[in-house]
Amino acid sequence: MHVRIPADGLDRVEAILAEADAELDRLYPGDRRTGQPVHTVYVTADAAVPQTPQAWGTQARALLTDHATIVAGLDAAVDVALVDRILTERPVQDLRIDFEDGYGDRGDEVEDEDARRAGATLASWAADPSGPFSLGIRAKGLGAAERRRGIRTLETVLDAAGGIPDGFVFTVPKLRSVRQVDGVVALCEEIERAHGLATGSLRFELQIESPQAVVGADGTATLARAIVAAQGRCTGLHYGTYDYSAACGIAARYQSLDHPVADHAKAVMTAATAQTGVWVSDGSTQVVPEGDADAVIAAVSRHYRLVTRSLQRGIYQGWDMHPGHLVTRWAATTAFFRGALPPAARRLESYLGRLGGSVVDEPATAEALAAVVLRGVDCGAVTESEILALAPNCTVSTLRGLLRYSGTP
Repeated sequence: MHVRIPADGLDRVEAILAEADAELDRLYPGDRRTGQPVHTVYVTADAAVPQTPQAWGTQARALLTDHATIVAGLDAAVDVALVDRILTERPVQDLRIDFEDGYGDRGDEVEDEDARRAGATLASWAADPSGPFSLGIRAKGLGAAERRRGIRTLETVLDAAGGIPDGFVFTVPKLRSVRQVDGVVALCEEIERAHGLATGSLRFELQIESPQAVVGADGTATLARAIVAAQGRCTGLHYGTYDYSAACGIAARYQSLDHPVADHAKAVMTAATAQTGVWVSDGSTQVVPEGDADAVIAAVSRHYRLVTRSLQRGIYQGWDMHPGHLVTRWAATTAFFRGALPPAARRLESYLGRLGGSVVDEPATAEALAAVVLRGVDCGAVTESEILALAPNCTVSTLRGLLRYSGTP
């Protein structure tokens, strides 16, 4: 005689797991697989004009022309012609007008005027098909002495832009407490109400510049709790290289994207954002390709190495603070995805055809392989025809279908 769990017992188990299912669906809706910019460019509010993206592209192309041999020698997968084309067509994917550290305190009259001009500039970028598809501002932080000024700037920018431009996001610097996120959500609600904007239309990203943002006084990961507190409005976590390193007591000469404290912070950021739809962005380097030939070569090599290192660790976005950084950003990014394509395509073709091979991949691995190929497509590093030449069954639509294994639409 077989003893089975009675119906009411199964119902009890089902009720518990149904609650867990609903909570997991709410907290972990799945990664956003398309649309993440490869970088965020920061320009101070006094310097940002409608021509800024193309001006950066022009300066970057000049550096590429002068040092094409050096750039080509960084990696066999670097395609200088491809980098030049990207720098011509859309050099900047994400651009933030900075009213915070890079801007400083210039008085209300000056900042109001710069905020009005910034709003008009953002509107012009949003209307330009070759302009950044993601854009916004970094206002002053959440500290008691500056937050009213930051709120005033945000409102002034939106008024001058005529509402919320397509792709708009504002950066919240120096996160230290989950309660600060509660305040930012309330601010979004109040701005939407006061300015007649659609409910839920304002989005923000959080800068991780303090160790308290990673590990709170209660021992929990502040940033993981902050994502939940953001109620779906948080689009990304951005690492702040130098503020974070300094707060951890790292001497200035050793502050870098590849320092162990940076790796720890970004590892927590990556784990906290996994399957949430919130993106992670690396920080910046202060070493720029200027000066004599040796200085330029050193800066180019350094930035290329740091961008590649981030990509290898699953961080697909970072800050660029100088037009010259666009050269190595695009060189490293396109080389990474072009180099990843052949082995990924072979394994995906084998997986789709169930043909066997030396590696037997599971659905989750096939999803990861598809995701990296699609990132290459989305950033312009590879084309569908190049994929099909290696894997005839791997159309872009087929690869996007593989992402559904994790519930990703």
